[in-house]
Amino acid sequence: MTAVHVPGAPAISAGQLVSTSPATGAEAGRVPVTAPADVAAAVDRARAAGQWWAGLGFTGRRERLLRWRSLLAKRIEQLAQLVHDEGGKPLADAIVEITTAIEHIDWAARNAGRVLGPRRVRSRLILAEFAGHLEYQPYGVIGVIGPWNYPVFTPVGSAAYALAAGNAVVFKPSEYTPTVGQWLVDSFAEVTPEHPVFSAVHGLGDVGAALCRSGVDKVAFTGSTATAKKVMAACAETLTPVLIEAGGKDAMIVDSDADLDAAAEACVWGALTNAGQTCIGIERVYAVEPVYDAFVAKVVERAGRLTVGAEGADIGPITMPSQVDVIRRHIDDALARGGRAVLGGADAVQPPYVHPTVLVDVPEDSSAVREETFGPTLTVTRVRDADEAVRRANALSYGLGGSVFGRARAVAIARRLRSGMASVNSALTFAGMSTLPFGGVGDSGFGRIHGEDGLREFGRPKAITRRRARSLLPSMTFERTPADVARLVKAVKLMYGRR
Repeated sequence: MTAVHVPGAPAISAGQLVSTSPATGAEAGRVPVTAPADVAAAVDRARAAGQWWAGLGFTGRRERLLRWRSLLAKRIEQLAQLVHDEGGKPLADAIVEITTAIEHIDWAARNAGRVLGPRRVRSRLILAEFAGHLEYQPYGVIGVIGPWNYPVFTPVGSAAYALAAGNAVVFKPSEYTPTVGQWLVDSFAEVTPEHPVFSAVHGLGDVGAALCRSGVDKVAFTGSTATAKKVMAACAETLTPVLIEAGGKDAMIVDSDADLDAAAEACVWGALTNAGQTCIGIERVYAVEPVYDAFVAKVVERAGRLTVGAEGADIGPITMPSQVDVIRRHIDDALARGGRAVLGGADAVQPPYVHPTVLVDVPEDSSAVREETFGPTLTVTRVRDADEAVRRANALSYGLGGSVFGRARAVAIARRLRSGMASVNSALTFAGMSTLPFGGVGDSGFGRIHGEDGLREFGRPKAITRRRARSLLPSMTFERTPADVARLVKAVKLMYGRR
């Protein structure tokens, strides 16, 4: 690669990764490329730093993380501007993203000790002479491979929780947003200058592959399903555990008793925020027959009001230039197979922008329905009832999030969605709730960030038993007698032999 390139595409020049705006081509920043051979050295430095960091204990780490949270809050406009300059995201969306990340740092810092710290665990009668103890010990070094579409919120959702659990973190930001990633690392170093507890390695896919093979104790990856499989394959070579948050094709179900104005408002936001470049974005809607026409009209009216452009617009550019071709292919395929564009359409693709597009009458086996589009497009499908909506929503291999609008049956419908998360009478809200786990099933990955489950993801459970009395039913010893075994049999029958 050279410094002459498509705006927004990463370029390597003189050993540096150069980042540019996808809208204007202006340089947003540059960072030194990490040679794959040097990634292991970065992990070694992090391992030594991690021992010091773990030694601070939950209280010491909480204090540092809360200082980092405060620093991000004070500089939120500066970071938002960088997110805008580098990825094209509208400033307002960047502010919302950073706000959510700050909330997650705060919650992880304040709750790590409660969730992960040592505690007594009750024993059962059969081993009443032993006390049980459980704690979660840090892995050591966590490798975080982050995406470009939410370059603050998503990596922080892994890094802050990993740090709160006592790990060091080596972060490989996306090559499309490296300067945002470096900004996060540099800001953390301001509150923790002693050791490189949170560090970054930069480059293309070979650097990410090197991080997987570098000796890290766990990898947290966010990105496409195809890349997730490569990450898993690389980590499998050393049995390095992985946490995967991959692609999505999330559906919204609109039931017959839904508030249609609220549903349309949430649908437009869930589908079109960040130009549709959202893993949990709403890409499919299944609206029941009685409300379908009115719902489509309300969505088209709201989406049609949105502005598109580089500055001050509701929808910014497509960050990754090659994604424009995917979006175009999905729209063209939908139209060629009998679908109709009630907003936008083929002419909506005007690189680096794509204008909002709402497609109806699209066959369920089309790419616009079955594949992740990652653009400001939406298919809306008429269904007989909520049961049909659930069947269609669950028909894909993805299973990240979803949304249901309705009253009487909405929660019951949400439970039936094959997904890791669901919002009722809202969209995407589970991402901002720091107390809830975030993650998917199927081709959307496994493992969880956020909430208590997210903290436990970055700690090894350590179980300890301690004898506190003589065994009344000695069994785990060669000193047991036939009489001991007979008493054990009698006790088992007495305790477990009856229903």
